[in-house]
Amino acid sequence: MAGVRRYDPDRRERIIDAAIRVVGAKGIAGLSHRSVAAEADVPLGSTTYHFKTLDELLVAALRRANEGFAAMVAAHPALSDPTADLAGAIARLLGELLAADRARAELEYELYLAALRRPALRPVAAEWCEAMAEALSEHVDPVTARALVAVMDGITLQVLLTDAAYDEAYTREILSRVLGTR
Repeated sequence: MAGVRRYDPDRRERIIDAAIRVVGAKGIAGLSHRSVAAEADVPLGSTTYHFKTLDELLVAALRRANEGFAAMVAAHPALSDPTADLAGAIARLLGELLAADRARAELEYELYLAALRRPALRPVAAEWCEAMAEALSEHVDPVTARALVAVMDGITLQVLLTDAAYDEAYTREILSRVLGTR
């Protein structure tokens, strides 16, 4: 029957998930409504119905990636112990996140860094920084929390961009200096 719409309440979510898979496999340059529709197994018109522009789709994908990362950080036991060595806990957390799924970390940072060229993504990238700083503000003042986020970003980018091995001891040392606990 032509013109009959099939009820599919999860289609938008499947499209976002497909966009994340496409970016993971082909990079942002490989993202198009057509490539996402094929990956999600939906008609091309569905992707443009839910996301008028690729920037709208990238915003949704970055927001989804942020939510996943924030949930992993919030659930991490190292940050829930107020008596723990914060520098050590953060260094351990970064090491675990990079070791668990490096491809996911690369994908998340590719989406995050896309905000350099795509202004529509900047508010979502800023939300990530603010959420991380807020989580760390339970342990330190807001300025120090933002500095810790900057160090975490810098070290993560260096590891991802240079293929260097993650050095937990180095990270702990740098974080301790920022915290003034060295």
